[in-house]
Amino acid sequence: MVKGTSRRVIVVDSPDPKLFEQAIFIVKNEAFAQEGVTSQQVLGEACRIARGYAAAQTVRLPLWQRVPRWAWIAGAAVAASAVWLVIALL
Repeated sequence: MVKGTSRRVIVVDSPDPKLFEQAIFIVKNEAFAQEGVTSQQVLGEACRIARGYAAAQTVRLPLWQRVPRWAWIAGAAVAASAVWLVIALL
């Protein structure tokens, strides 16, 4: 909550709208007072942080969930055929 003070704010649209709509960054007053820091650099840093957050929040499924169902069925059929073949040859 900001009371009675003007603040510089950067609003960045989300790189992944499934997670959030916008990211709001409140910039320190001293950020632009430093030599060599431009508004483009501050904006670029805000965008980089928003992209990094969105990338870190993606959930990677375990391998057994990423393999398609048809591959599991084909693997089971091959395994069953191999067992049948071994039993038939004994």
